[in-house]
Amino acid sequence: MNAVLQCLCSISPLVEYFLSGKYITALCKENVEIATAFAYLMADIWLGDFDCVSPEVFCSVIGDRHPAFTKKTQQDAQEFLIYVLSELHETLKKLNKRRSQGNISTARENRGISHETSIITQLFEGQLSYEITCLECQNTTVKNEVFTVLSLPIPSETACSLQDCLECFFQQDILTWNNQIQCSWCGTKQDTAVKTCLAKAPKIVILHLKRFDCQGSYKRKLGTDIHYPLNNLDLSPYVYPLFRKNPKYSLCAVVNHFGYLDGGHYTAFCKHAVTQNWYSFDDSQVTEIPHSSVQSAAAYLLFYSLTDFATCRDVH
Repeated sequence: MNAVLQCLCSISPLVEYFLSGKYITALCKENVEIATAFAYLMADIWLGDFDCVSPEVFCSVIGDRHPAFTKKTQQDAQEFLIYVLSELHETLKKLNKRRSQGNISTARENRGISHETSIITQLFEGQLSYEITCLECQNTTVKNEVFTVLSLPIPSETACSLQDCLECFFQQDILTWNNQIQCSWCGTKQDTAVKTCLAKAPKIVILHLKRFDCQGSYKRKLGTDIHYPLNNLDLSPYVYPLFRKNPKYSLCAVVNHFGYLDGGHYTAFCKHAVTQNWYSFDDSQVTEIPHSSVQSAAAYLLFYSLTDFATCRDVH
């Protein structure tokens, strides 16, 4: 919890939104506890007089909604992150009228598209587009899906680059045998080609490196050393050409996992938005680290921000 919260509290547009009090006008009438506790925690971190802050209140309120996080057992940082983002969105969401317009068929085809907006969707929400082609009749359909975290496969057990992980995620897949998809034109299940691309790249992209490999009863943690750039991460090769805007990102935070599948320890690396210095957060221990130390073989979650996106002036 500490590692994830430190990363979220280092994202300047999110910090400005909560510290400025803008979140208050967006609060729903029910279930305001999580967003309020998050705002108070962020105020304690950035404006408080304490050297160390314990997020006990936030832990309590999120535990009321998700009891698994109240137990003193091993939990997954990525799952906790998704729960936090989801709960904040539910508390702060409003209907996006422009996005809710459209005919019925469009709504059915884009069932995964959200019609509700919040600071969370404005910062973290992206959209994937799946081009699904029947290899028998060549009929092609397109389906869209929103995401806040991209889970990337790791194609090597020793070493690889983040670009290798991205290419593996976005490469075309051929679905055969038990994975065949029902073709609306043929009327039967057929071998299918599925090509994934980014229809919309978020302002803050969170990449989850799938280090925990589970195949049936066989489970293991991949200790692959993954090289990731601190600057100029280019996602444009994976963006659908119609929406190509040459999005480049800079790393702003990292969650590290040390240990094994059934136990371990999380730490965080976060970049200060003003000084651009990097800091290591290990429970109550905070130390400044050189840029060279940000590259970690223990990296589990990577937070990238659009290079030209430093403030939230366009976020409401």
